[in-house]
Amino acid sequence: MKRRHILAATALAILGTFASHAQADALADIQARKKVLIALDLGSPPFGMIDANMQPYGSDVEVAKLLAEQLGQPLDVVQVTSPNRIPYLQTGKADMVIASLSVTDERKRVIDYSKPYGVIQSVIAAPAGQSVKTIADLKGKRIGTTRGSVNDKEVTKVNDGAEIVRYDDDATLVTALVSGQVDVMATSPQIMKAANERNPASKFEVKMVLKVFPYAIGIRKGEAALKQRLDKFVDENLANGKLNEIYKKYNGVDLPADIATLN
Repeated sequence: MKRRHILAATALAILGTFASHAQADALADIQARKKVLIALDLGSPPFGMIDANMQPYGSDVEVAKLLAEQLGQPLDVVQVTSPNRIPYLQTGKADMVIASLSVTDERKRVIDYSKPYGVIQSVIAAPAGQSVKTIADLKGKRIGTTRGSVNDKEVTKVNDGAEIVRYDDDATLVTALVSGQVDVMATSPQIMKAANERNPASKFEVKMVLKVFPYAIGIRKGEAALKQRLDKFVDENLANGKLNEIYKKYNGVDLPADIATLN
């Protein structure tokens, strides 16, 4: 009988441990810690970059700063790359990810999202003089992309005879493009713009759009209170124009009018 009670107590303790994890409240943790840990990719212009004074800037950086201000907590930047954004989130190194994190069905299986606060296109871009009208035109070419990004996944799905060269972050991809290491890129218009700014002679232009993705703030599964707070942040700052102001500053265009309906 005594052994049975011990086993029962052990089982309850284990269940209690699982329950405590299941009931984890990241928003309460942020408030108790008195700072918010936000994962940002600082090698992904124009979303995240580092200036001459080694300070982070970019559209996602400004969104993160605005969010921290409205949460009433100091911002602690957790620097990530495209491949490790979600692992850093899942292992608790960050409370959330604000790093041009596109909303995809695959990611929805492992994380939750806030409402979208921006959009990004996955495109094939090449120098103006290259004739690229279909995927078949890419056969035999070297396509540069950022490892683990939606651009990587989209071009891999349709690839037919091209060599895909993967780089660990967007900044390295841009360097490869302007130095002529690859012929074409599977990326976003924003990264293409950064490449052209680095080397105007490149004259990269969008040849075809693979897909249009909304992007949102990524959080761990089951964080209902945090999701509700982030959705409120997005709603309020779309309504007052602050998110559009940030987006237009770095992308040169307004957010789409229907962004609130995207998911």
